[in-house]
Amino acid sequence: MKYLCQVWFDNGVLDAMTQEEKAKLDTNSLNYDKDLVESGHMIVAQALQSPKAAVTVRVRGGEMSITDGPFTETKEALGGFILIEAKDLNDAIRIAAGIPLAKLGAIEVRPIHEFAAQ
Repeated sequence: MKYLCQVWFDNGVLDAMTQEEKAKLDTNSLNYDKDLVESGHMIVAQALQSPKAAVTVRVRGGEMSITDGPFTETKEALGGFILIEAKDLNDAIRIAAGIPLAKLGAIEVRPIHEFAAQ
């Protein structure tokens, strides 16, 4: 079964890190991604740019509006995602717990809804 692991964290925590700490986090994250590839759990992983680079699009009553920035003002922002293959939710949770940014933020694990072919 496929699960989306959303990586949420406070950008202020990253901003406060030294270059060496950031480099170590990047190395640990890339190494964990490599481990997931080798174990057959990885489907795809991507980091996102800062929420400041986001644009929110809404369509109401047939009219489109665009707002700079994320949809809501929150302390934590979505920083990236990892789409994994896991045998069940417990396996997905185990995998998510190994994501290095879980130590600085939160990993939301959500099953992928598969639509029946028509």
